[in-house]
Amino acid sequence: MHVAYTGPKILKIDDEGYPVQPYGFETNPYSVLDVADIVFINPVNTAYSRIIEYDGEKEKRETFFGVNEDIKYLAEWMNTFVNRKQRWESPKYIIGESYGGTRVMGLSLALQNQQWMYLNGVIMVSPADYKVLRVGGPVSSALNLPYYTAAAWFHKKLPTTLQSQDLTEILPKAEQFAINQLTPALMRGGFLSLEEKKKIAVKMAFYSGLSEKVILQHNLDVPNTFFWKELLRSEGKTIGRLDSRYTGIDKMEAGISPDYNSELTSWLHSFTPAINHYIRKELNFKTDLKYNMFGPVHPWNNEKDDTRDNLRQAMAQNPYLKVLIQSGYYDGATTYFNAKYTQWQVDPSGLMKDRFYFKGYRSGHMMYLRREDLIKANEDLRIFIQNSSANGKAAKY
Repeated sequence: MHVAYTGPKILKIDDEGYPVQPYGFETNPYSVLDVADIVFINPVNTAYSRIIEYDGEKEKRETFFGVNEDIKYLAEWMNTFVNRKQRWESPKYIIGESYGGTRVMGLSLALQNQQWMYLNGVIMVSPADYKVLRVGGPVSSALNLPYYTAAAWFHKKLPTTLQSQDLTEILPKAEQFAINQLTPALMRGGFLSLEEKKKIAVKMAFYSGLSEKVILQHNLDVPNTFFWKELLRSEGKTIGRLDSRYTGIDKMEAGISPDYNSELTSWLHSFTPAINHYIRKELNFKTDLKYNMFGPVHPWNNEKDDTRDNLRQAMAQNPYLKVLIQSGYYDGATTYFNAKYTQWQVDPSGLMKDRFYFKGYRSGHMMYLRREDLIKANEDLRIFIQNSSANGKAAKY
């Protein structure tokens, strides 16, 4: 997000997000710096952030690496920062990508109830909701289907009747099928009649680009990993996990999952030289410490993940607080429909649904790597910030 989305610089990549040489960065003319000051925070063991000794003692890893541990120390850090920079009067927004979605949902309440810092907005970019993600079961499985539709549409693997329509025209149909037919069918498991199972498989094939045969072989429960391997198998290619526009090649055509994440290797190809060059050369921060693109943060304590309800409670207590969710249609890890489902589940009462905003983009997890979506996503942030400003209105129901 620092050198690709909201910051003053962006990567030198092509318009669809692929690496080009010479590596580097350029000015970001779309940054929201015209409407907000931005602070980028690197949690412990990411980038140059490390656990150090203080008064001769080193803090234990368990202090940092867990859902609630992460929220606690970051909320305290943010309080310190706001104090030092004298920004208590400023409207405040927090933004988190991927796991950062879990992080900011939890931080919304921790900042409010433990630091007495009230927010105007929470922004989740391709959020990971671990109440659903990797949990398994009918709902978790069915939520993947609209993403399959999007990826298959991009690679032109859908039937002509769907392929001839625009992506945004067909996704609502796939969503309705997932909710109204696929979820109930998966709930019935082995007690679903063979005739009904075949009918569902026909519809799944229609919306996914996969064959009825492989769908039935999986008892309608097709894992994402298999989809990434299977969709372009006949062409000798795999598709990316975090952005299924990207393709890769495996050692063998056979198998149930790709050898590697083609999108991730592409991104690291662009990001690593750019961020290291930018920080050392442009910002003049000199160190021999390695910049952690991925840091050692495991084992991670996932116990007592109440972050979804934390956000609900923070919103209930704070009439100013609004939420923006940004997702790429081709993200196969934290799918856009999963993000919609998270949004629906935060507030069962429905009394705060008009304070949620969802924006979808024709790219993947890092939607901002595609130039068209970089422009659109920043503008969506800009509009959200402007629309969630108090403008003299009192915080009351």
